[in-house]
Amino acid sequence: MTDPTGTGTLHESAHAKINLYLHVTGRRPDGYHLLDSLAVFAGAADRLTLHPGAAGQGEAVVLDIAGAFGAGLVADTDSNLVLQAARRLRAEMGVTDRLAPMRIVLEKSLPVASGIGGGSADAAAALRLLLRAWPGEAPPRARLMALAVELGADVPVCIDQRPARMGGVGERLAPAPALPNCGMMLVNCGEAVPTPAVFRARAPVFTPAASLPSAWPDVGAMVRDLAVLTNDLQDAACELCPTIRTVLQVLDAAPGCRLARMSGSGATCFALFDSPQAARDAMTAVERPGWWVWAGGLHGMPAET
Repeated sequence: MTDPTGTGTLHESAHAKINLYLHVTGRRPDGYHLLDSLAVFAGAADRLTLHPGAAGQGEAVVLDIAGAFGAGLVADTDSNLVLQAARRLRAEMGVTDRLAPMRIVLEKSLPVASGIGGGSADAAAALRLLLRAWPGEAPPRARLMALAVELGADVPVCIDQRPARMGGVGERLAPAPALPNCGMMLVNCGEAVPTPAVFRARAPVFTPAASLPSAWPDVGAMVRDLAVLTNDLQDAACELCPTIRTVLQVLDAAPGCRLARMSGSGATCFALFDSPQAARDAMTAVERPGWWVWAGGLHGMPAET
């Protein structure tokens, strides 16, 4: 997004990544699991704002974190993916210390560590911001994606924020089927589920990669195909966090719900609806104290908000 004020301030949205299905297809010798998944992006998003000339002395980029889910997050280069992304891109582009310093404000609206790629989406948004703000030639596409992989397996798909088929450990991307416009609801119960613990708890079996069409003409066709697929991490996550089962039951019973499933390694769950308005209309049937609930459309589709 450009700066309408002319002050040099830039904005980017980091949309929630949702795994419509997730098959664990194998395991590499180094222990990393191989995946097959269809990722889409919801209208729900964090927001990053870049302010030129606002960082501290000697710093190229500093980070301020705000928002409903900002408490407890640390703006430290050793742990924060936004600052790691800035440091790696700076080295890649050869940005000098003489460049005017910058400040990024991260408005954290998405639950943290919740299976919807929030940190990865934030890192990808930071890369997009700094590519626009820093002088010099941007890295070639292949090098940018390799840099994204270095930050995390979910970061490459978050660069473009478009539906994509994910393979490998998540870094191999292929076009997604053409999607119908639909509604989506996201629910997070507020309980953290560590990804490594979920992988350790899952049954030691593998699922073949899915066979998908080139397009789905309507929501019904999409739901029929997705219903025979799985999230291979869902059962393990439910064992570790039984509230996920409750969330799925509540979503499944919501008026107009076509499919309810967990995203990623949890604990966020999603439900698909015939339209964004149908998802919003069902929110009151789902809301519970302590639950984060969002409803709307998919990013890039009509009426996503």
